[in-house]
Amino acid sequence: MLKGRSIAAALAGMLALLALALPVRSAGPIETNIFAVQGVEVDVTSTDASAAKNQALMDVQVKAFFQLVERLGSTELAEELKAKLKPEDIAPYLRSLSIEQENSAPGRYIGKFTVRFLPEKTQKFFESYGIRVPTEQADPILVLPVYRGPEGGSLWEDNPWRKAWIDLKGEQGIVPIIVPLGDLEDTETLTAEDAIRGEAIRLEAIRKRYGAPSLLVAQAQPTEDGGLHVYIAGETKLGKLEFNKIYKPEAGSAEPVEPGAVQAFQQALYKFYKEQEEKLAAEEAARSANLSQSLAVSVPFTSPREWNAIRSRILTTPNVIGVDLSSLSADGAVIRLMFTHTVEELQDNMQRAGLNLAQSGSAWVIQPM
Repeated sequence: MLKGRSIAAALAGMLALLALALPVRSAGPIETNIFAVQGVEVDVTSTDASAAKNQALMDVQVKAFFQLVERLGSTELAEELKAKLKPEDIAPYLRSLSIEQENSAPGRYIGKFTVRFLPEKTQKFFESYGIRVPTEQADPILVLPVYRGPEGGSLWEDNPWRKAWIDLKGEQGIVPIIVPLGDLEDTETLTAEDAIRGEAIRLEAIRKRYGAPSLLVAQAQPTEDGGLHVYIAGETKLGKLEFNKIYKPEAGSAEPVEPGAVQAFQQALYKFYKEQEEKLAAEEAARSANLSQSLAVSVPFTSPREWNAIRSRILTTPNVIGVDLSSLSADGAVIRLMFTHTVEELQDNMQRAGLNLAQSGSAWVIQPM
C-alpha cells in the first residue's frame, strides 16, 4: 500500500509541474495534433483544494488517454484497456498538460485541459495493437452541419446535429474536421439554404475564411421512426466523397443518434484516408521501381560470336531496357547497362538467362554461367 501511495504522489508531483509550466487560458486556438486531446473535463472532490487538484491532474491524463484510444482505435479497445491499464502505466506516454479553464473551492477542483501525448511512444503503443497511426495529419476538411428539421434548414442555430459535430472535437483527428464558429461573419456569409443549394461563391468564401483545402456539407434530417438520415458530400483533396446512411436509435434507448452518426462518419473518413494513402504509396513504389538505373559493366569474351551471343542474352533479360557500348576490344567490352527495379532482381533475371552478374572488386562483370 505504501508503495502505491509513493507512486501516486510522485505522479501527482510530476503532473503538477507539467501543468504549472504551461499557461492557463480561458480560450485559445484550436489544437490540431493527432496525439492531443482538447477540452478534457475533470471535477474532483478531496480533503482540500490542493489535494483535489493533484488528483485531477492524474485523472485528466487517464481520461484523455482513453479518449485518444477510442478516437484512433475503437470503443472496444478503450474498454479493454480500461480494465488492464493503471494510471502509472499511462503516465510514461504523457508529453504535457495545458489548463484551459479551472475553478477551485474548499475540497473541490473543476478543470478543463488539453492533454498531449508523446507521438513516437504513443504510435508504438497503437502499433502493438495492430493500429497504424501516421505522425502527420491530413489536410483539414471544413464541415458545414445542416440540420433539416420540420421548420426548415438550420446551420448556425443550436441543434443536436451541430452540437454532435462540435462535441466530436475532430480537429485532432487523423483527418482534421473543422466546424465553423457560427459568428456574425459566418452567418452573413452563408445560410442553410445556400449550403443546401450548393451556392459555390458563398461556400468558397467560407472555405477560404477557415483556410481549409476542402469543404463538405453535412445534411441530417430526422426520420419518422426517430432515426436520422445523413447525407454528406463534397470534393476533397482525397477525392470525391459521398456518405449516405440512415441511423436508428437502439431499442429502448433514449440516447440521441446524432453523436453516433458523426463518429461513424469520422471512422469512415479515416478509412477512406488510409485507403488513399496506401494507394498513393503503392503507386509511388511502382514509379520508383520503374525508374531506370544504370551500371558500368565489363563483359569478357573470346570471340565476336561469343560477344554477340552474350549481348543478345543481356538484351532479352527482363527489366533490362538498354545496352550502350562504351568500349570494345578483341577480348572484351565495357557497356553501360540500363535497367529498372533493383540490382538484386536484375541478378536473378540474369541467372535465368544463363548469365552471372557479380562484382569483382569495385567493378561489375557479366559472364556466361
